[in-house]
Amino acid sequence: MVGQVEKYLLEKIEEEGTIHITLIDPEKVTPSSASHIVHEAESCQTAAIMVGGSTIVSTSHLDRVVKAIKKTVNIPVILFPNNVTGISKYADAIWFMSLLNSSDPYFIIGAHVLGAPIIKKFGLEPIPLGYIIVGESSAASVVGRAVPIPYDKPELAVAHALVAEYFGMRFVYLEAGSGAKQSVPSEMIRMVKSIVSLPLIVGGGIKTGEQVKEVVEAGADIIVTGNVLEEHEVKDKIRELVKSMKRP
Repeated sequence: MVGQVEKYLLEKIEEEGTIHITLIDPEKVTPSSASHIVHEAESCQTAAIMVGGSTIVSTSHLDRVVKAIKKTVNIPVILFPNNVTGISKYADAIWFMSLLNSSDPYFIIGAHVLGAPIIKKFGLEPIPLGYIIVGESSAASVVGRAVPIPYDKPELAVAHALVAEYFGMRFVYLEAGSGAKQSVPSEMIRMVKSIVSLPLIVGGGIKTGEQVKEVVEAGADIIVTGNVLEEHEVKDKIRELVKSMKRP
């Protein structure tokens, strides 16, 4: 059953072609700094806020950050969990994500068995997601024990994305990793989008408007940026990225 947040995302994609989501790593912000970032992001037409990172040490801090964000914005707040410690009852929804190229069954299904009852108890909206790490080693790949898809092997990304579709997941995410030196190649995005019917999320290493244009033209439905906002004036950077998504 499609929930309200998922329905919202699909409608935004239908209306706008490609949408932007701002990623907040709770380990790198205070509640007040998170509020500032998301306020600026919402004013620049980011479609939603994702909250999560490769490491989450304190669930109480996560709760404080999510609560602060919820008080600040009217757009959905979606959890992007690295583990069961990444679940907060104050969010609207959660990416119920399986790391499809992990070598550890825990990150493919184990954590989900532990997390599902918590998600049910909190009344969070789960959005099934196939998560695929691409390229070089990153914090996400180390923590999730992933075998990253090489940049020059788009056919492997397609195979993993097809698994997501055949398993009944409703989104697929190609992730180059937080702060990646190179974003997901356009050829890989284009090939996955041409074969897989799921909405396609792309993140990691996207820092400029020109990169955004390439990713949009290749077929991404959602672009996620996080680290780049820590290095620039938030409003100016998000405005640049969102403006570059607009198709003529």
